[in-house]
Amino acid sequence: MRGRVALIGAGAAGLLGPPAVWWAWRDAEDTARPPRLVPTELRNRDPAATPAARRVYALLAGLENRARRGEPSRTVIGQHVELHNERYNASYGDYRGTKQPGYYYKKAHDITGRFPGFVELDLGPGYGQPGWAVGEPRSYSRSSWPTCRTYWGYAEDAVDLALGVWAGLPRPADGSYHPSGTHLDCASGTRVSLPQNGGGPAGIVGFSFHQPYPGSTVKGFEQTRYQNSPAARDSGWFGRVVSPGTAEHQALLLDLGYLADHLRYLAERGVPVLLRPYHEMNARPGHGFWWAGQDPAAYRKLWHVTHDYLVGSRGLHNLIFVWAPSAWEGTFAREPGDYYPGGRYVDVVGVDDYSDTPRRPFRGRPWTGVWYRSLERYDRPRVMAESFYVPLGSAQRRTLSDTPWVLWTVWGQSLTYANVSGPTGKNTTEDVKATYSSSRVITGPGDGHTGFTWTTLHNP
Repeated sequence: MRGRVALIGAGAAGLLGPPAVWWAWRDAEDTARPPRLVPTELRNRDPAATPAARRVYALLAGLENRARRGEPSRTVIGQHVELHNERYNASYGDYRGTKQPGYYYKKAHDITGRFPGFVELDLGPGYGQPGWAVGEPRSYSRSSWPTCRTYWGYAEDAVDLALGVWAGLPRPADGSYHPSGTHLDCASGTRVSLPQNGGGPAGIVGFSFHQPYPGSTVKGFEQTRYQNSPAARDSGWFGRVVSPGTAEHQALLLDLGYLADHLRYLAERGVPVLLRPYHEMNARPGHGFWWAGQDPAAYRKLWHVTHDYLVGSRGLHNLIFVWAPSAWEGTFAREPGDYYPGGRYVDVVGVDDYSDTPRRPFRGRPWTGVWYRSLERYDRPRVMAESFYVPLGSAQRRTLSDTPWVLWTVWGQSLTYANVSGPTGKNTTEDVKATYSSSRVITGPGDGHTGFTWTTLHNP
């Protein structure tokens, strides 16, 4: 750990770039108090955490602690990839037509010459097909996951893209599914290619899991909604989901088994994963996802069951758990504190912020500032888990000075097209370039202005 602390601490010149003034947004009374630092060792939660997962967490914790001490810090810029939409939804994105997997990962590079430093993918929800499935035979294929099914190839491509961000694309043959990054989809017969990113370590990766409600026959986004789940008709259903011995609980474990088998594939290849399950749980009752707006104690139990199954029962020690409520602006979402699963189960905290915009920040405070300050009390690295916007642009120049999130993830197609109304709903090319060229931002390959190399996370 000493070497890693030195890299992330005061000697992190290559990571932090040139000296800079840190313009933290702090209330006057806070400046007199010593900073509350976050834990830097992932083994506090998981004693068996893999070395690579520990290094990734230490990177995030180190950035967070620098910010808390009032020292120059930086933000890893991330991009969420809705790979099922990229592959199968012709109306998705900035042009009409299906796209190669990782289109928006590559799009950032097309615009700026640099790849994102973080990529989050989604193993759910499926694309409206019955039952969990996989597109090709893999090491985890079995009767539960039928192979070569239409609209399921995206799941393997998500896993392969995650491996490619961590280890590089193209990569040498290593016994994995698509070492070249190019393959023929067995169900459609179409040629599919993953974007090349230099062939070496290119960043860190995460997964969300828009899980259809346990027991759903069809797997698709509509089945993730509260209104389409049994919870909308049966007030006792959610309690049975988190109660061992019930049919609903067995259905939950089946779904988690699908998630675990894919994550195991990455674990066997040394890839740490920021896992962000059951997000936006603080929506008003009757809104959002099937796990949202539920009794907080039952929600916490759902999180604990998921953690214990993945880490304890399945032995996945490559995971960094991210808890991310929706921005609690008082209308759609409420204050999330009661839903926090506890420090024994959470490594990183964040927010999905769709309630304010760069031009109209919430309550007139610094943009994203309300959420940044409110999350401080959890003593964990803070991330902007979902945003339509890049953090820096014509409307905001001080975002990462006022609120130095350790990671900022732009949602899917919103990098170049946001599904919100009005002229402020789009990132301009200039906004994207301003963010990716900022000395406050850590990108993937092409980040020549910093000298930072992701290889340090592989070979400390």
